[in-house]
Amino acid sequence: MTQTRARVFGLFFILTLVLSVAAFAAKPNTGSDATPATIGEISISASAIQWPASGTYDRLVLTVSGPENFSFSREFESGRVVSLRVQDLGAKMPADGSYTWELRVVPRVSADVKRRLAEARQKDDEAGAARIQAQAGLNHVISESGSFTIGGGMFVGGGSEAEGPGSVSASALKPKPLDQVYADDIIVQGSACIGLDCVNNESFGFDTIRMKENNTRIKFEDTSTGAGFPTTDWQLTANDSASGGASKFSIEDITGAKVPFTITAGAATNSIFVDSTGRLGLRTSTPVLDIHVSTGNTPAMRLEQTSAAGFTAQTWDVAGNEANFFVRDVTGGSRLPFRIRPGAPTSSIDIAADGDVGIGTASPWGPKLAITGSDGGFFNAIGAINTNTAGSAFIYLGEAANATTPVFIQHYGSTHATKANFFEIGQANAAPMTFLTNSVERMRIDSGGAVTISGNLTVTGVKNFAMVDPGDSKKAIYYAALEGPEAGTYFRGTAKTVNGEAVIELPGSFARVTERERMTVQLTAVGSWSQVYVAEKSPERLVIRVAKDSPDLEFDYLVQGVRKGYLDYVVERENKLPN
Repeated sequence: MTQTRARVFGLFFILTLVLSVAAFAAKPNTGSDATPATIGEISISASAIQWPASGTYDRLVLTVSGPENFSFSREFESGRVVSLRVQDLGAKMPADGSYTWELRVVPRVSADVKRRLAEARQKDDEAGAARIQAQAGLNHVISESGSFTIGGGMFVGGGSEAEGPGSVSASALKPKPLDQVYADDIIVQGSACIGLDCVNNESFGFDTIRMKENNTRIKFEDTSTGAGFPTTDWQLTANDSASGGASKFSIEDITGAKVPFTITAGAATNSIFVDSTGRLGLRTSTPVLDIHVSTGNTPAMRLEQTSAAGFTAQTWDVAGNEANFFVRDVTGGSRLPFRIRPGAPTSSIDIAADGDVGIGTASPWGPKLAITGSDGGFFNAIGAINTNTAGSAFIYLGEAANATTPVFIQHYGSTHATKANFFEIGQANAAPMTFLTNSVERMRIDSGGAVTISGNLTVTGVKNFAMVDPGDSKKAIYYAALEGPEAGTYFRGTAKTVNGEAVIELPGSFARVTERERMTVQLTAVGSWSQVYVAEKSPERLVIRVAKDSPDLEFDYLVQGVRKGYLDYVVERENKLPN
């Protein structure tokens, strides 16, 4: 018996050494002659844990989770010793209990591979990205996980969850009875206990099969040898075999040296619940939808992209509570770029099948952004506020071909250094700005500042003309337009009678815009007094004569008329002026 135990212990020791250097038996091809990363056997003491690592990699990421929602993460560059001390877990003494660790390898990715992956992502070419990842050996994550226990502020033992094929548990050192082989079916009309700690007169209760010893495993070893037949070996594992290891239940892929499914002790009732219709409940046995997450404080889902596949690491959270539904950019400082408050009305934001966006409407009526509302105040408003008082609120209107020359609406705040409370509507290039109604141009402002209005102009103030005072550049001269009860035209000048008569041909421009009715002429003698009168008048010409026996004279004349189309100009109207 002593020799048998010695042989068993020797086998156990050799296998332990083999496993310590082969924890990562299957490593991806990195596309070079670099040595794949390997992680050796965990080394644990009361004050620290260390993981020996070798091979080629960019860095290792250690993540630890534990009681009271504890979470810890640290990165180790290639060449550094991966270690964890009790004081690393925080200034406050960590709670006693079982902690789970994961050590993930971030491979070394060339700049060319990163560039090609980024280009594929920009093109939404997921198939192309997958090919690039496969070629560079980035199509699966390299990681190892395990657990340790903290008691009285110190580490207490530890163990790896990746117990591979051929590993030897402590129970293998116990003496075994002789094997019994039956070449026929075995039918037991009662309960069965399997394990070194089963006793005579075992009390089974309702147990049909009981496994009883310090390491309990059920292994499914497939011995198929025919071509095309599946051969993967699986194992049901209860608890780690090392001191301080995790109390857990796992399904292990023995052939692939992976642990795809684990439940740790203390998991809440109905942590995972699948009802008869296939709906999945997380912490609830009554799922209402296909996936139903229930918890007392902010049910959430984390989307973590690591850099193991060659892309930039990024983590997002999607969560909701009584305050809001939100998306959190964890990597970017836990900002909340998207939030919906409880009580938001239906179709607060609604994207139609053609990509049009409705705000307050499920039926955008044509524009890419349609806003509908019925409340008072600023309903249907597009608001822009810049909280930086040195900046401005800006609304951009443009097209891709002219992205640097937009039409814009801009307002500068009251404390802006040079443009306090300054409002602008403008265009950043030399093209004119036009204003239309009924698809007809009504006003145009050209690049030189000239304004053309194709319609009537109504102002409640005066219509000014202003220019810099030629005598004092610090001043300006303002003249106001004459006002009257008609749309008037005029032409003026100076003439002289010859042999008692003067014929004045009025400009064609005046004749073409002036009505024949209600035209008046004023005459003023220049130099001396004489009797002068209008003998004939029309928009085309005037005939001026002096009285009989009166001398010829020079005179000024002013012709006033009514603009064509405005003979029926209405002076008194219903008050529709703005308040």
